[in-house]
Amino acid sequence: MNKNDLIHILATPDRLELERIRGAAEETLLRCCGNKVYFRGLIEFSNLCDNDCLYCGIRKSNRRVARYVLTKEKIIEAALWCGEQGYGSVVLQSGERCDEKFIGFVEEIVAAIKDKSRTPAMPEGLGITLSVGEQSEATYRRFFAAGAHRYLLRIETTSPELYKRLHPANMRLPDRIESLNALRRAGFQVGTGVMIGLPGQTVEQLADDLLFFRDIDIDMIGMGPYIMHHDTPLSAWRDVHERTAADRFDLALRMIAAARLLLEDVNIAAATALQAIDPEGREKALSWGANIIMPQLTPTEVRHDYQLYDGKPCLDESADQCRSCLQIRIAGAGREIGYDSWGDSRHAINKR
Repeated sequence: MNKNDLIHILATPDRLELERIRGAAEETLLRCCGNKVYFRGLIEFSNLCDNDCLYCGIRKSNRRVARYVLTKEKIIEAALWCGEQGYGSVVLQSGERCDEKFIGFVEEIVAAIKDKSRTPAMPEGLGITLSVGEQSEATYRRFFAAGAHRYLLRIETTSPELYKRLHPANMRLPDRIESLNALRRAGFQVGTGVMIGLPGQTVEQLADDLLFFRDIDIDMIGMGPYIMHHDTPLSAWRDVHERTAADRFDLALRMIAAARLLLEDVNIAAATALQAIDPEGREKALSWGANIIMPQLTPTEVRHDYQLYDGKPCLDESADQCRSCLQIRIAGAGREIGYDSWGDSRHAINKR
């Protein structure tokens, strides 16, 4: 597939053709990755952040956010609950920090989860994905040695102009790209992703994002529709290319299908942000080529303080309620849950 093919998928107004594209993406998923949906129990363990991205609700300059860091005990408790449910993997996510106190804390948590989660069903313990931002390659190697083996570092956009508009001057697109390369050198399975439907964003830029995923040989993708947070500078943007929520949702599904057709055997997450726009958003994403879902494990008492965008769903559901809800949703989509498995992408497995 070339750039023009991708632009066509993202822009065609023909709904019948779009349904054929959806069907082709679903067939590619089932052929290349199988029928299973893999869970990644999501623990948002801290909302402290040193960055000031213009779109993010937990940006450093947002004084209306109550800041928190979960204790080591609470994080491990949530992770072990995840293992008891057969999820197979956890995602440890936080704001971006690079101080030694933070790095050592993450390293300690990863090692403890890995050690305490070993069972006869999973003798190697839980699979651990980290999403804690740009770090040095030496830090990535420490995290990998502690037991994490997947890392999600979203690039948000590969357009230099749009990246510059979205970030403060100290954040540079070449640095983000180098961090992705450093993760690969450190041994990680590497994931990235973009926001879809940003003000001023074009389908040509989104097609370039997809080609970037291919060229950097990505293993997993976490991307979703852009949703405004009211306490951010980006909420005041108005642009001739601004899209409705329904348009951004439609474009996000097209991006999932295009990524599946282009990359075939990578893991693609059904983002929670889809459900913020459409109550059945994540189930629909599964039929467009997604195969990963991240159930919420963040304690409910702090979940309201980790809102990157307005209208985040599942803020008050317990982990048990979230699990039951997702089981019903996945069964309704005609898919099977891959229990007691890390659920690594076939793409990563095939490179071993």
